[in-house]
Amino acid sequence: MDKEFLNELLAQVAAGEVSPDQALEKLRWQPVESISDFARLDHHRALRQSMPEFVYAEGKSPVQVASIMSAMVERTGTALATRVTQAHFEAVRAVLPEVVHNNVARTLSANSFPIAEIGRALVIAAGTSDVPVAEEAAEVLRFLGDSTRTLYDVGVAGIHRLLEQASYLQEADVLIVVAGMEGALPSVVGGLVDSPVIAVPTSVGYGASLQGLAALLGMLNSCATGLTVVNIDNGLGAATAAHRLLTRMRIAATGRVELSGQAVVR
Repeated sequence: MDKEFLNELLAQVAAGEVSPDQALEKLRWQPVESISDFARLDHHRALRQSMPEFVYAEGKSPVQVASIMSAMVERTGTALATRVTQAHFEAVRAVLPEVVHNNVARTLSANSFPIAEIGRALVIAAGTSDVPVAEEAAEVLRFLGDSTRTLYDVGVAGIHRLLEQASYLQEADVLIVVAGMEGALPSVVGGLVDSPVIAVPTSVGYGASLQGLAALLGMLNSCATGLTVVNIDNGLGAATAAHRLLTRMRIAATGRVELSGQAVVR
């Protein structure tokens, strides 16, 4: 169920091609679907937020994740799960052979949305150890159809590695900056660009990093004004925040949402 389908259906009713009773029959299934006794799926979320519900796989059994993703694909054509294991992948692949597993990002995706023509995202990781969280963000953006570029291992310990990529920084409409340790990189990037910057602290670092708390506090106290900070290791949260910004940009530019909800195979 998406905006394109509803617009077409309402136009058919207005033109007399479909009766109100026939339209009601097409809309009869409920926006919330119960999956056994462990999940209630929100199939209409894309109508409200221009992006679907996501599956957080950690804490769910492989069978549960497979059941949820299968129901999502059946109803909407797409599905994405984060924090998956190999066991989750094997269970989902048994019912959705087309599912794509990004082992680094720990994601599973079945189909994706059309690539948007407007808006570019850049995902930056300070160090190689931060890449799994950065890849989670990048994979969510790719799934949602956002044009996405990545720039990894450009932390402040070798700041020249970042500065030599200055053109990438300036071209991006929204930037996600992922860093552990003391979490300094988002402040540096925030001082170089005028686009929105979303900072993601990671749990990477030695003892005094306190599993990402040091990076989180450093980012919250950034002297680069306007920096947005999400929770520790929350790549998905950063990606969906970036997607909301890009969606508003598209509406401002075109007067419509380019993310139609029509699934395409990636």
